[in-house]
Amino acid sequence: MVDRWENSMNIKTINLLKNHKIKLSIALVLFVVWLFCLPSPLFEVPTATVAESSSGQMLGARIADDGQWRFPQMDAVPERFEKCILYFEDEHFYWHPGFNPVSISKALWNNLTTDSRRGGSTITQQVIRLSRQNTERTYFEKLIEIFQATRLEAGFKKKSILNLYTSYAPFGGNVVGLETASWRYFGIPASELSWGQSAALAVLPNAPSLIFPGKNEEILKKKRDALLLKLFKNGVIDETTYQLALDENLPGKPLSLPEYAPHLTEKIRKEHRGKRIETTIDFSLQQKLNNIVKEHHFLLSQNQIHNVAVLVMDVNTREVLGYVGNSPTTKEHNNYVDVIEKPRSTGSILKPFLFASMLDTGEILPNTLVADVPTSVNGYTPENFDKQFNGAVPASVALSRSLNIPAVRMLRDFGLQRFYNILGKMNQKSVDKPADYYGLSMILGGAESSLWDITKAYAGMASTLNFFNTSSSEYRKNEFVEPVYVKDHEEIDFGKIQQNPWVWNAGAIYETFDAMQKVNRPSGEENWEFFTSSQPLAWKTGTSYGFKDAWAVGVTPNYAIGVWVGNADGEGRPGLTGIQAAAPILFDVLNVLPQSGWFNIPYDELVEVEICAKSGHLAGLFCDEIKKEWISKSGARTEACPYHQTVFLNASENYRVNSSCYSLSEMVQKNWFVLPPVMEYFYASLHPEYHPLPPFAPNCRQDGEKLMAFIYPKKNETVLLPKNFDENVNEVIFKLAHRSSENIVYWYLDSEYIGKTETFHELAISPKPGNYILTVVDSEGNELKEGIQIKTLQ
Repeated sequence: MVDRWENSMNIKTINLLKNHKIKLSIALVLFVVWLFCLPSPLFEVPTATVAESSSGQMLGARIADDGQWRFPQMDAVPERFEKCILYFEDEHFYWHPGFNPVSISKALWNNLTTDSRRGGSTITQQVIRLSRQNTERTYFEKLIEIFQATRLEAGFKKKSILNLYTSYAPFGGNVVGLETASWRYFGIPASELSWGQSAALAVLPNAPSLIFPGKNEEILKKKRDALLLKLFKNGVIDETTYQLALDENLPGKPLSLPEYAPHLTEKIRKEHRGKRIETTIDFSLQQKLNNIVKEHHFLLSQNQIHNVAVLVMDVNTREVLGYVGNSPTTKEHNNYVDVIEKPRSTGSILKPFLFASMLDTGEILPNTLVADVPTSVNGYTPENFDKQFNGAVPASVALSRSLNIPAVRMLRDFGLQRFYNILGKMNQKSVDKPADYYGLSMILGGAESSLWDITKAYAGMASTLNFFNTSSSEYRKNEFVEPVYVKDHEEIDFGKIQQNPWVWNAGAIYETFDAMQKVNRPSGEENWEFFTSSQPLAWKTGTSYGFKDAWAVGVTPNYAIGVWVGNADGEGRPGLTGIQAAAPILFDVLNVLPQSGWFNIPYDELVEVEICAKSGHLAGLFCDEIKKEWISKSGARTEACPYHQTVFLNASENYRVNSSCYSLSEMVQKNWFVLPPVMEYFYASLHPEYHPLPPFAPNCRQDGEKLMAFIYPKKNETVLLPKNFDENVNEVIFKLAHRSSENIVYWYLDSEYIGKTETFHELAISPKPGNYILTVVDSEGNELKEGIQIKTLQ
């Protein structure tokens, strides 16, 4: 008996142990399931893209990929809304473990004993339901919610749970989340919601399909007012606040979201889809830019010019402060195109880069005279905008007046490939074809660039100068970095510190900016230096061939401003020039920016030298007017003035003489400013102070003097004979410059005499196509020849 009893006890003990292990295993399994029952992340749904200014104001937003206006998760819940939602949904939120047994019991009893339905879910449970995207309201689903809610409570802080709820709760239609609802229904951020607005939004997630703003206002008002009364009775708000809140308007039809920078917002959507991006945009400046563009667009559209873009950068940080990608035009006129990023013909906007390059290498000085005469290079014949020739102009004046012929000649002298390589160093991404593809027309708009890259380049020049002035003759390698528009960006890598500049030395840049400061400002800005409110600006305009693109870019020590005006479809318009269309916008933008002063003079990269006042070259032995100027150190290597020479005159100083015809003791020696014949031909008519050399006395020998030069055609130049409307070939006009206006010139084509000219040496003829030797002989027997080819223009 004892043995049987002991065996029975052993069996019971074993069974108890087995049952305990089973229960322990079940508990362990349940714990593991509970521990890993939440997905990570809890919410895996697409969110809208939101762009904000540097101070937190909304610039624009783009809807989420699933068609919902669901902003990225909030950082914190506004206090007013928190009070409202807790008193409406879950008063004991901060005390329960994820579910409220009392509320569940009341809801269960109500649902079993009445026909009405009452919810007992806590905010934590509702977060679980939202994350599961399950609309079923079964008891089994409720158990799952409770189970996961306890896990959510164990792993998250209460504030985080409340934040999840306010970020993903439905607020009617396709509006999800408090921040979205605040903007869609009241047009303000959630942090600025009043008590009445907070209460109205707090009741919406409870029944978003029933209570939709604009409908069922009475039900919405009743719920909101009941919540406000509850807040008042519980001492959350005082009576005055309560009464004022009752009178507040209910949310109505959803409002449009702000669109202060639509093209930048779209850029952010492409590059940072579904994120809330705080940009570097200055909100106040952006508003001012929008107003400026709107006003100018209205005026420009009268001339069927529809598109405008403006970009403002901080020179020193390379942060984008203002971004207007296009004017407020219509879809018909391509308002959706972000012009800032689109390559366009550069017009003359690259000319300062060439000027700085030649100053940097010492190939010109700021006021070196450069030729502005009829020019043809391999069939390419550039023209100035006004179709005129100046003969010779200081290089700085050629830049400030944006003369095309001097620019082409300077590019030819500097070297096309050399200049192309410099553009590469400046990170001009759209100049991506070989140099020969563009040819010399590159400097006049033959190449394309974007407003982004051009403004970046000018900012890089200013930054080079700024950094040099504060860093004791040192440079940064990478001044032409990409600008940034995200506020919390990685530190910009300007490269290592080095003694040599990456592109240009500070002296060359300063002299370039000094020349650009002297550009004549548009109407209303001419006498800017006499107004204390005005500020200096180094600026340049550009106009592309066919009046399709108008540019204006300027820099101060703090800001780089880029403006483009035109039609996105490429249609040209009369008057679409940099000075008429783009420059007025540039100066309106400048006037709303803080004062910047002017650049410091980089004396370490400059040297003071004697300059010939008339030629702009280093002073030579025969220069009469000499002045001292600071120039780039490399400029000290340039040649002395080639245009001054010493001459010997007779006693009355009306003839040049030499020892072959005049007594040495009676000769008068003088220094004379003399330009080559073609340059002189055009220069003299514009400069009354210019005195051509007197002719040699009749009986004096002239040893090797160049008296004549062809203006058109040049040596080995192809002459094209155009046809008129009747298909007849028009005449071609040959032109010659002669130092003496008293000589008669006789013209020959091969050996055939074709005419003579006096004073003004221009001869119109109608030759047949072919290769010829053009010969001219003056009445004193001086001869000039050159080969030409004549073709008919088909």
